[in-house]
Amino acid sequence: MTITKLETAPFDPRFPNQNQTRYCYQSFVDFHRCRKVKGEKYAPCEYFRRVYRSMCPAAWIEKWDTQVEEGRFPGRI
Repeated sequence: MTITKLETAPFDPRFPNQNQTRYCYQSFVDFHRCRKVKGEKYAPCEYFRRVYRSMCPAAWIEKWDTQVEEGRFPGRI
């Protein structure tokens, strides 16, 4: 049996409001920028992945991943 530790995203002072949509989106973009600049195997990029996976609805992540793969994601990566 494997024990999994569950955590939520930590507080980010750039996003102080209850609506965390921008925090979700920015973490997604930061993850992809980090991977683009530092490479696929750079471990600190995983922080952003954990944050956006805990903050964003799964449907958004799926949609954005598809858009990134197709080269039509509206954000700057």
